[in-house]
Amino acid sequence: MQTNFLTQALWWISVVEIPVLAGLFALILNVMRDVSNFRLFVAQNFASFTQTRELEQRLTAHLLRIEAKLDATALKAENLSARDAWTGGQK
Repeated sequence: MQTNFLTQALWWISVVEIPVLAGLFALILNVMRDVSNFRLFVAQNFASFTQTRELEQRLTAHLLRIEAKLDATALKAENLSARDAWTGGQK
């Protein structure tokens, strides 16, 4: 019984599992190659370095303007809360 099980297990591994694993390995390599080719295609055809740099500068400037507005709002809120604390909440 033990020898029969071992024989069946070895048969299963050699006939079924090894080809399946080899197919999965080939599929993974193919997908990785396709992804790298797509990334190369996008890098070559869609955005140049200067366009990316200009976009980064515009976004940075916009974020700095937002940050300045938030700082001003935070200062106003802080002044209001300090004034309310000083007056005891009375107007």
